[in-house]
Amino acid sequence: MFARVSEFEIALWGRMPSCARLPIALAGSKNRFGRRVGNPAQVRQPAPLFIAICITAVCHAQNLPRLTLQEAQAMALQNHPQIAAAQNEVNYANQQIAVERSGYYPNVNADITGSQGNNLARIGAGDLPASRLFNRFGQGVIVRQLITDSGRTPALVASSRLGAQAAGQTAQATRYEVLLGVNRAYYDVLRAQATVRVAEQTVAARQLLSDQVTELARNNLRSQLDVSFADVNVSEAKLLLLRAQDSVQEAQAELGRALGSDQPANYQLIDEPLPSAPPAAPNDLVAQAAGNRPELASLRLARDSAYKFYEAEKDLSRPAVSAVAVGGFLPYINSSGVPAEYEGIAANVNFPIFNGHLFSARREAALQRAMQADQRLRDQQEIIARDVRVAWAAANDAYQRIDVTAQFLRQASLGLDLAQGRYQLGLASIVELTQGQLSLTQAEIENLTAKYDYQTQNSVLQFTLGLLR
Repeated sequence: MFARVSEFEIALWGRMPSCARLPIALAGSKNRFGRRVGNPAQVRQPAPLFIAICITAVCHAQNLPRLTLQEAQAMALQNHPQIAAAQNEVNYANQQIAVERSGYYPNVNADITGSQGNNLARIGAGDLPASRLFNRFGQGVIVRQLITDSGRTPALVASSRLGAQAAGQTAQATRYEVLLGVNRAYYDVLRAQATVRVAEQTVAARQLLSDQVTELARNNLRSQLDVSFADVNVSEAKLLLLRAQDSVQEAQAELGRALGSDQPANYQLIDEPLPSAPPAAPNDLVAQAAGNRPELASLRLARDSAYKFYEAEKDLSRPAVSAVAVGGFLPYINSSGVPAEYEGIAANVNFPIFNGHLFSARREAALQRAMQADQRLRDQQEIIARDVRVAWAAANDAYQRIDVTAQFLRQASLGLDLAQGRYQLGLASIVELTQGQLSLTQAEIENLTAKYDYQTQNSVLQFTLGLLR
C-alpha cells in the first residue's frame, strides 16, 4: 500500500516542475522484464530536501517587505544623490541670472573716512589728483549707475537664462537615467531570484533521482555508472544554485545603489506585466526621440546661451555710459574755507581703444565655444539616433526570444518525458535521461531570462525615446 500523502504535499506536488516529479514517478515503474524498480511506499512522497527548500523559500519571501517598480522609482527620485546634485546645479544656474541682472541696478556704497597728514603738505609721488594733505573726518554715500553698455548686460542676462533652462533639462535627463538604472536593477533582481528558484528545484529533483538510482543500484537494478552520472548531475545543479545565489546578492546590491542607498535592497519584488510588442520599424522612433530627449533640449539651450555670450563679448568693444553721484558731510576738517557738506554728480562715457587685443581674443574665444556647442548638439543627435535603433533591435530580439524559449521549454519537457519512458523500459541509459534534465533546466532558465530581458530592453527603448518618466 502506498503511504498517505498530506494536502500540503499534494500542493507541493502540483507546483513541482516535471524534472522534480520525474524521479518519483520513475521509482514506482517497471522495467522491461516486468520487475518493479524501487519501493513505491518509500518514494511516492516528495523528497524531504525539496520540501525543506520550498518551506524555507516561502517563509523567507513572506518576511520581506513588498516593493513594486513604481515604489522603487519613487524611492530613487527622493533619495538618489545624483538627482539632488542636479537640482543643486539648477539652483546655481538660476542664481547666475540674478548675478547678471545686477548690472541693471545702481551700486550704492557708504563710506566713512578719516585721514591725518601734516597740514598744507603735498604728495610727491603717485596719482595726480587730490595731492594735498590735511586732517579730516567725513561720511558720505556714493551711487554709481550704469546707463548703457551697448547691449552687453542684456546679452549676459539672456545667456544666463538659457543656461538655467539648459541646467533644468540636464536635471530631467539625470532623472531619466536614474529611473532607467532602477528598472534595470529591479528586473535583474527578479531574474536572479527566478533563476535561484529554478536552481533549487533542479537540485531537489536531481538529488531525488540520485537517491532513487542509488537505492536501485543497491538492489542490483541499476549499475554504478548510473549512480555516478546521477551524482555528477547533482553537483552540477549545486554549482548552478551557488552561481544563482551570488547573482541575487549582486543584483540586490545594484538595486540598493539605484535606490540611492549604500545597503542592498532586500525586498519581495512584485512582477510587472509584460509590455506590448515593440513597433515594426525604428524610423518614426528616431524623430520621436529627437523631440523628447532632454539631453538634446539641454544642448540646444546651451548652444543658444553660448551665442548670447558671444554677443555680450562683442559688446565689450563698444562705448559704455555710466553716472556717479556723491554726497556727505565733514564734521571735522583742519582746512579753513572748506564747506562742512558736499555733493556732486557726474556722467562718464568710456570708449575702449586698445588693451592688448584682450577684447578681440575674448570675442573669438566665445565664438569658438558657441561653434563647439553646435557640434556637440549634432554629435548627440547622431548618438541618440543610433541608440534608438540599437535599443529597438535589442527589444525586438528579446520579444521574439520569449516565443522561441517557450517553444524550447515545451520541446525540452516533451524530450524529458520521452527519455523517462525509455529509461523506465530499459531502452535508454541514464545519459539520455540526465541530458533531458539538463535541457529542461536550460530551457526554464532561458525562458525566464527572455521575459526579464524584454522588460529591461523595453525600459531602455523607452529611455532612448524620452518616455521613461
